[in-house]
Amino acid sequence: MKKIVDDERLIYKVCCLYYQDDMNQKEIGDYLGISRSSVLRMLQKGKEIGIVTIELNNPVSYNYGDLEKKLETMFGLRDVVIVEDSVLDSKNETSAHLFGQAAQYLYDTFNEGDEIGVTMGSTLNNVVATNKTFDKYRNLMFVPMIGGVSKSTIGRIDLQGNELARKFADKFGGTYTQFLSPAVFTDKTILSYFMQEKAVNYILDEFKKINVAVLALGTTDREDHTLLQAGYLTPREMQMLKDGGAVGDIAFQFYDRNGNTDAFRFFNDRVAAMPLSRIRAIPLRIGIASGRQKARSVIAAIRGGFINVLITNEDCARNMIESKV
Repeated sequence: MKKIVDDERLIYKVCCLYYQDDMNQKEIGDYLGISRSSVLRMLQKGKEIGIVTIELNNPVSYNYGDLEKKLETMFGLRDVVIVEDSVLDSKNETSAHLFGQAAQYLYDTFNEGDEIGVTMGSTLNNVVATNKTFDKYRNLMFVPMIGGVSKSTIGRIDLQGNELARKFADKFGGTYTQFLSPAVFTDKTILSYFMQEKAVNYILDEFKKINVAVLALGTTDREDHTLLQAGYLTPREMQMLKDGGAVGDIAFQFYDRNGNTDAFRFFNDRVAAMPLSRIRAIPLRIGIASGRQKARSVIAAIRGGFINVLITNEDCARNMIESKV
């Protein structure tokens, strides 16, 4: 005699009551006059013979997977991470989501033995200031890619390269070195002589070892640029850069909409930092930026070959696509 749990017609009915009518196992048993254990076995049997199939839809992937892929294809990027902009969140909450996701991505990306270059500014400071905690027993080396000796702070927070390298090591594990130099010099000749000093030029050897770069992308479209707040750049100089076509900067080195830097050598050549031309040679170059006003800077950084991975928010991502079309 055929067992009740092998009756496909009954199995189908049990699965319908459970998955479509939202009845629990006891209710189904009482309704059909069978034991709860029989109901459970028929639900399992329904999966085994294909009456029931389960499909999971990740809402984040559903909303942003196609957008991430579109940006990767459109701009030739190795990877794109887009963080949700929720209308229910404040601007601060949205930023917190971005920085938290960026921190998690970096932790998952860093490998034992990596030499990781970091720039400076509020974006990277916010990444390491997230509440996320990670395993710190890792063999990582963090290298400031720009000079970090200055008396200046922004809102009583030290955003210099040396301090951020220390914070990265504290956040993700490993150790760090220092770049014992001001970020900007008054004259490129003074900078050239300064970098010949043995007490400083060790950093050039560290630059050669960097295989991952974490880059904050600045924009000339904001009035609160870190360079202005820290006193490295006067409003007049910033206007000269903008008039010359500057749309963004990495490590205080400016570039135009096509990623070209030649027009800004009057300033870039005075910056004690790893040159943008050498940053291009780093295998993994992760840019972090958010907001519609950053879209031009991000696109230009990609055109210049300065980044090949992007972590951003939905607003910036959609504006990038609109600007490119």
